[in-house]
Amino acid sequence: CPDPPRTEFADVTAEVYAPGTKMYYACDSGYDRKSGQHPGIQCIRGQQGAFWDYSGFECIDKNTLLSTGGTAELHFTQKPESKAQSPAPQKQEDFSEFDQKDFCGPPKTVPHASVRVKKPYYVGQVLNFKCQSGYDKQPPTSGTSTCKNVNGNISWTPLSVRCTNDS
Repeated sequence: CPDPPRTEFADVTAEVYAPGTKMYYACDSGYDRKSGQHPGIQCIRGQQGAFWDYSGFECIDKNTLLSTGGTAELHFTQKPESKAQSPAPQKQEDFSEFDQKDFCGPPKTVPHASVRVKKPYYVGQVLNFKCQSGYDKQPPTSGTSTCKNVNGNISWTPLSVRCTNDS
């Protein structure tokens, strides 16, 4: 998909991610990635549904002296969730290419770290836009945009949310 639509003074979130999506953890200020750990994760389509492939990631306080004791390396995957537990997009859309189980839910949280998407997004991705607090909201104050493939043309559906700082 091309870069998603931009809306000034709006926050962008997603409840589900299409297979192929790559994300990276970044340690918060004051913390460093534990040596030898890869920050990347990827949404992978499996026989039982889509899941995140994690390679183990930990952020450690820069001021903490690490013990010299051995540490176990983690490698695990998030098991596909049942349809009843999967978060549903705000707006139910008919994706002929995808079923809900074909999407990964939000990635797991890591203490002292944030996660960001490495672009591009993939066909079927739904992004939620919501006006930031403190900004004048002109209806609608939230909306979605979906990356679709229409007759070979990949683009985002129009976004109607408008947020301003005009007083």
